[in-house]
Amino acid sequence: MQLNRLPHSELRVSALGLGTMTFGEQNSAAEAFEQMDRAHGAGINLLDAAEMYPVPPRPETQGATETIIGDYLRQRGNRHQWVVATKVAAPGGPCDYLRPDMALDRRNLFAACDASLSRLGIECIDLYQVHWPHRRTNFFGQLGYEASEKESMTPILETLSALDDLVRAGKIRHIGLSNETPWGAMQYLHLADKHDLPRAVSIQNPYNLLNRSFEVGLAEIAQREPLPLLAYSPMAFGVLSGKYAGGTRPEGARLTRFERFKRYAGPAADAAVEDFLALANRFGLSPAQLALAFVRTRPFCASTLIGATTLAQLEQNLASVDLAWNDELEQALQALGDTHRYPCP
Repeated sequence: MQLNRLPHSELRVSALGLGTMTFGEQNSAAEAFEQMDRAHGAGINLLDAAEMYPVPPRPETQGATETIIGDYLRQRGNRHQWVVATKVAAPGGPCDYLRPDMALDRRNLFAACDASLSRLGIECIDLYQVHWPHRRTNFFGQLGYEASEKESMTPILETLSALDDLVRAGKIRHIGLSNETPWGAMQYLHLADKHDLPRAVSIQNPYNLLNRSFEVGLAEIAQREPLPLLAYSPMAFGVLSGKYAGGTRPEGARLTRFERFKRYAGPAADAAVEDFLALANRFGLSPAQLALAFVRTRPFCASTLIGATTLAQLEQNLASVDLAWNDELEQALQALGDTHRYPCP
């Protein structure tokens, strides 16, 4: 498994990372242990979690994912072999029950970080990411930006200063962004340089064949600054595997169990997926492996975060690293993107 260094840090992350938001909901602790063992055996070293996981978020299960990871690290005794990443939630999302008066300020960041450290059972988080912005902007499936005279927000400088305190306290090593916009990303980088504060070393945003909006403004930032992408939803909630084609809803699958996951649904998505599946069939390739290989081969991507509910799915995802990329595949998928321009936000 190829390891890619995150610029402005000593962290080296595997080309595929293991997303863990199913741990504690769709996956039991025993199943999660099996996934982490298999991922580790394949050379994956990046574990990505969040304080709000598992998903869908509920007060009853909040923190279960980090707890499972913490139990695993203790039992296996291999914490030093992993890059452990997690995220702090902001207000305005699906989990305002986490803390009273939520914000991305010092009080909230320290409380969130301490709780994550306790659940993970570690002394220091390798990559601590701001899960989404605390301001009115376009993320989580919104393409257009609408300004507002009245909005709740934490100034980015205040958030950065608190993150700096966490670094100085030895609780986190590096910071990252998530679900951030081009303006927000550049503000974080500019303010870090201006005030000698920690520099973000990665950005975790959605990126897949149905949602290539990252390419519009963030891809240039990712390469020029650099601020490499940790791509989440590379399979578009599993839609690009073809298992939901024709309205099929396999038993136990995410879109079957949870009605809230509608981001990659609708006529435009269905048409794009149909053409993609035909393309994969023409090349004699697994749709899942082709979708993952496309993301992995982008020059701005440091790690592609895979998630699975079964070991069989994980095996198929892992095999995507063996798919040899070539100009014919690149041209075919770029043509597909021209035909289906941003079918999903």
